[in-house]
Amino acid sequence: MSPSVAPSRAADAARATGAPEKRVGVPPEILRQVKLIELRTRGLVNSLFTGEYHSVFKGQGMEFAEVREYQPGDEVRSIDWNVTARMRRPFVKRYVEERELTVMLVVDLSGSERFGTQGRFKSELASELGAVLGMSAIRNNDRVGAMLFTDRIEHVLPPKKGRRHALRLIRDLLAFEPKGSKTDVTGALQYLARMLRQHTIIFIISDFLDAEIERPLKRLAQRHDVVAITVEDPSERVLPDIGLARFIDPETGATIDVDTSDADVRKRFAAATAEETLARQKLLRRLAIDEIVVRTDGGYVEPLLKFFRNRATRKKR
Repeated sequence: MSPSVAPSRAADAARATGAPEKRVGVPPEILRQVKLIELRTRGLVNSLFTGEYHSVFKGQGMEFAEVREYQPGDEVRSIDWNVTARMRRPFVKRYVEERELTVMLVVDLSGSERFGTQGRFKSELASELGAVLGMSAIRNNDRVGAMLFTDRIEHVLPPKKGRRHALRLIRDLLAFEPKGSKTDVTGALQYLARMLRQHTIIFIISDFLDAEIERPLKRLAQRHDVVAITVEDPSERVLPDIGLARFIDPETGATIDVDTSDADVRKRFAAATAEETLARQKLLRRLAIDEIVVRTDGGYVEPLLKFFRNRATRKKR
């Protein structure tokens, strides 16, 4: 099924105010929430993330800017010998960093993301995290886009620059209603590999509950800078002792009755989830893909800062 690709037209009023353009069917409360998230994330971006982001995600190379006269302290290897010979005094080539990068936020909207026991759903955490990353990219003058998926490609927002585009991205993260409920991470990665023509920084925000992702993930990581952001809820790792309980699979609707008071049941559940976590961590390490783990019972500020600083340290080494 073909994805929904966001149109580029904006209402005149939105253009005049700088607000995200209002589309038919977007409730006013969603637009208010967009503004609230923009205000909250703008403060974080300006005070914490801008410098960290820039130190990690710099341009892909150096672009020639000009030839100027040699000054004490310039490197000899930067001398332009042709110009020096013509002018009969030393000149050097000056380069500037190529700044324009492309960032894609790949966000899982499947049923398992609409779950949370600690005050907010995983999908809400993913949306705000995506907003922070999107605002950081825009603040750094990079292009940013988004792809939303379930068991199909639901929506694609092509990468662009600018505050209005950032607000639109936040709105889409908050307001888009997916048609699917199941998960196909593999299909999303394969679609992304076909879609992207240039080197891209890809943040994949998901719970990664898909077993067959190694091959497409490896292919994507060979051409692009891929970062995995795993969104978790504590109840997915530890089964609470609440007696006989009925659980509903948010993706399939299937139900199962479980006696959570049985210590052996809780032990097997904990062992199975620990095995899943270890398998994911080993896979990402094998593919040299960084992972950021965020939980609904905690914030995303510290995990993001830790990621930026660890990567900056590796680059210096």
